[in-house]
Amino acid sequence: MSEDTIAKIRERMSALEPLALEVIDDSAQHRGHAGAASGGGHYQLRVVSAQFKGLSRVARHRLVYDLLTDLMQREIHALAMNLQAPGEVEPAALSGFTHLNILLDPSTYGTKPTDAT
Repeated sequence: MSEDTIAKIRERMSALEPLALEVIDDSAQHRGHAGAASGGGHYQLRVVSAQFKGLSRVARHRLVYDLLTDLMQREIHALAMNLQAPGEVEPAALSGFTHLNILLDPSTYGTKPTDAT
């Protein structure tokens, strides 16, 4: 089920046109946890998308949760998210991503996310 859930998460994230995307299954680290008994997994999600530009952290999380609503009911128990716009990503940070759709323009690196809500 884990690989199916990861594939579903990746498919849903395509709506954000991600420049970089990584989904990590941490479920094995949570065996015996009450939430794990329900069958829902623990995942980490890292996304770089231009659609996050100008959005607060809360707005970014809402956007992702809206895309994963039905999965959050059954297949995902916990989801840790790192969501960034292209200008917020340091070039070295991209080396850890498993899916890079394009190389980001180096002139956009180094800006910080907005604190606006």
